[in-house]
Amino acid sequence: MMKRTATRRAVLGAAALLAAGGLATFGGTAQAQQSFKIGLSNGWVGSEWRTQMIEEAQAAAAAWKAKGVNVEVVVQSATVDVQGQIGHVRNFINQGVNAIIINPNSPTAFDPVFAQAKARNILVISTDAEVSSKDAIYVGIDQKDWAVKSAEWLAKTLGNKGNVVTINGIAGHPANEMRVAGYREVFAKHPDIKLLNQANADWDQAKGQQVMQNLLATYPNINGVWVQDGMADGAWRAIEAAGKKDQIAATGEIRKDFLTRWSEQKLNSGASVNPPGVMASALNVAVHRLMGKEFKDGIFKGQYGNAIYIPIPFVDNSNLAQALKQAEGKPGYWSVTAVVTPEEAQQYFK
Repeated sequence: MMKRTATRRAVLGAAALLAAGGLATFGGTAQAQQSFKIGLSNGWVGSEWRTQMIEEAQAAAAAWKAKGVNVEVVVQSATVDVQGQIGHVRNFINQGVNAIIINPNSPTAFDPVFAQAKARNILVISTDAEVSSKDAIYVGIDQKDWAVKSAEWLAKTLGNKGNVVTINGIAGHPANEMRVAGYREVFAKHPDIKLLNQANADWDQAKGQQVMQNLLATYPNINGVWVQDGMADGAWRAIEAAGKKDQIAATGEIRKDFLTRWSEQKLNSGASVNPPGVMASALNVAVHRLMGKEFKDGIFKGQYGNAIYIPIPFVDNSNLAQALKQAEGKPGYWSVTAVVTPEEAQQYFK
């Protein structure tokens, strides 16, 4: 009798909460309204891509309110060294956040501070660059596969032969190093592709243009250029200024201003998409986990065994018009994006 009475009280209590707006419906089930605080750490502010990344994460947090889940985000975004970004994490721990989402400046340096967060029962998710910590997970694209896709496009476009140069981002950055490993793996499969030079331009458009000018002056017989976004527009400007836009195939950008030039100038280009929405995708996964859901068995992949990889779109001349349509009404610096929605994020959980 006592058990039946307790059950009846629980049902009546749930009904009262629902009438008062205290239960939210999500995925067809009712759940107690919850509130979470999530810290967002960005350790480099050198591009509008990073600004868009933060803005999309903030928008994703706001969207959860419609589902009855209050998600407050605290943002720390600055160009800092690794120790400075470790300071971000410590600040979040001291603030008592429920989760930390970080775009990290190092794959390994955060292991001790992530362990401190885990000891405080704080969920840690890395995005855009993978981390080695067993106390964190990664939600984002496979940066190596991002490079593989664009390198394969370039190799195919060149007929698997020719002289190629590459322009990379910040040396030592985890995402950059995985990308370098990706294109090297592809080009190594094609003995008739000669890799003439591998330069760095720090994901800076002006540097990318200058480096490309230097490469064109040094190697007059370049057939292909593999360049990362954040520098591709600069590289292409140098190619065009040299009068070689019809002689060279090169990877490109996903920014609206470059997509527009790509279309107007009929460039021979292709671009893997690293969507700025990766942090929003990570946030949607984080909220599900904070609500007590368990990850599916075997969901984690990657070199550290803690990665959930999200899809990598690709833009080339076959779907360039579609990408431009998506960019309609956006500023020139806006990048083609995609977000794993809360509904889509459920696929990673039991």
